[in-house]
Formats: sequence, structure tokens, C-alpha cells
Amino acid sequence: MDADELLWRYRGGERDFTAVDVSGFSLVSQDLIDIVLNQADLRKSNLTFAYLNRAQLLKTNLSSCKLSGATLIRADLQGANLRDADLHGANLQFADFRGADMTWVNLIDANLMDADLRNVNLSGANLSGACLRAANFREEKRSYNSNLRSAKLCRADLRNANMAGANLSKVDLSYANLTEANLKGVDLTGANLTGAKLNNAILTEANLHEAHLPHADLSLAKLERAILTACDMTGANLSRAIMSKIKLANSNLSYADLTDARMHHADLTRTILCYSTMINVELIEAHLAKTDLEDANLTNANLMRAEMSSASTIGTILTGAKMPDGRMYANV
Repeated sequence: MDADELLWRYRGGERDFTAVDVSGFSLVSQDLIDIVLNQADLRKSNLTFAYLNRAQLLKTNLSSCKLSGATLIRADLQGANLRDADLHGANLQFADFRGADMTWVNLIDANLMDADLRNVNLSGANLSGACLRAANFREEKRSYNSNLRSAKLCRADLRNANMAGANLSKVDLSYANLTEANLKGVDLTGANLTGAKLNNAILTEANLHEAHLPHADLSLAKLERAILTACDMTGANLSRAIMSKIKLANSNLSYADLTDARMHHADLTRTILCYSTMINVELIEAHLAKTDLEDANLTNANLMRAEMSSASTIGTILTGAKMPDGRMYANV
């Protein structure tokens, strides 16, 4: 079958082209809405600006396929092979990619709003500037664990995205918008979150060891039992964040804003907090061994039963603070 025959039969009303070999075909800007190409071979085909709304592409081979600017709204791509495919600027709203191989795929500026990306391999993929609002990466069981290791998501729109349990280690999320995203239990080790918006995000039990978060906005974020050891969080906004039992050992939070943060039982061992704003912070039973609090502002902070005997408090403002022994701080 050649491209002309496929188009002739499609225009005649035929829709089922299961398992056909159309590799290398040029179908630029063609109307292929509702076509069935399950298990078909479309390797290296050119489908630039094609209309594939509601197309069935289960286990289809789309490796190295050109799909830039294509429309695949509500398309079913479960188990498809999209390795090295070009989907730059494609419209993929509500598309189902469960179990697809999207390694090294180009998704720059693509629209993936409400897409189902569970158990998808996106390692090495470029999603810079992509819209992933309300996309679903959620791990419901081990077989549904999305892998985005080393993917590029800088400036991506991930508002309300459900990425719980996903592998995002070493991902570039610099300046990405993750407002109200669900990142519970996510692996973000070594990730770049410079300037990212994570306000109201759920990061409970997430692992961000050695992540880069300078000037990130984590205001009102939920970070209970999260691991943020050896992180760069210089100038980060953590105001009103919930951080009970968080691990921040050996991290740099100089110039960070922790106003009204709740940090009960937090581990701040050897953490750098110099010049940080910690007004009204709750550090009840927190561990502050060897913590650098030089020139930090802890006005009205609650340090009840905190371990801070070896903390550096040169120039620290403790006006109105409740000290570990329960007494109010008094300037001498």
C-alpha cells in the first residue's frame, strides 16, 4: 500500500488500517480523524500538521516520525513507540500515552493538557515550554511509574499536574510552573528547579537530594517528610510551607524566606540559614546541630525543645522568640 491508496480508501469511508506498513510515507496536513492504525508501522513517516483527532494508534511504531504541529486530541497511543519522534508544537490534549516509549522525543511547546502519561518513558525528552496542565503521571502501582529521567521541562506549564511517584531525577524544571502540582513521593534527586513555581504543590515524602532550587517559590507547599539534603535553596520562598519532619541537612537556605513555616521535628543539621527570614517559624523539637543562623531573623519563632546548642547565632535576631527551654528570648 502506498500513501495515495491509503488516502483514497480513507476518503471512501474505510477507517481500519490495523498493522499496515506505511513507513516513510508523506501525509503532511492530511485529514485522518478517527483512523485506526493499531500496530501499524509508521517509522520515519511525515505527518506534520496532520489531523489525527481520536486516532487509534495502540502499539503503533511512530519512531523518528515527524508530527510537529499535528493534532492528536483524544488520540489513543497506548504502548506506542515514539522514540526520537518530533512532536514540536503538537496538540495532544486528552491523549492517552500509557506505556508509550517517548525516549528522546521532541515535545517543545506541545500541548499535553489532561494527557495520560502514566508508565511513559520520557527519559531524555525535551518538553521545554510544553503545557502539561492537569496531565496525569500518577503512580497507582509499580507498573504505572512514569520515567522522565534527564528530561527537559524548563518553563513547562505543569499546573495541577498529577506526577505522584514519577521518576524526575536530574530533570531540568528551571522556571517551570508546578503550582498545585501533585509531586508526592516523586524522585527529584539532582533536578534543576531554579526559579520554579511550586506554590501550593504537594511534595510530601518527595526526594530532592542535591536538587537545585535557588529562588524557587515553595510558598504554602506541603513538604512533610520530604528529603532536601545537600540542596541549593538560596533565596527560595518557603513562607507558610508545611515542613514537619523534613530533612534539610547540609542544604544552603541563605536569604530564604521561611516566614510562618511549620518545621516541627525538622532536621537542619549543618544547614546554612544565614540572612534568612524566619519570622514566626515553628521549629518545635527541630534539630539545629551546627546550623548556621548568622544574621537570620527569627522574630517570634517557636524553638521549644529544639536542639540548637551548637548552632551559630552570631547576629541572629531572636526578638520575642520562644527558646528551647520554654523561656522567651531576652536581649542581654
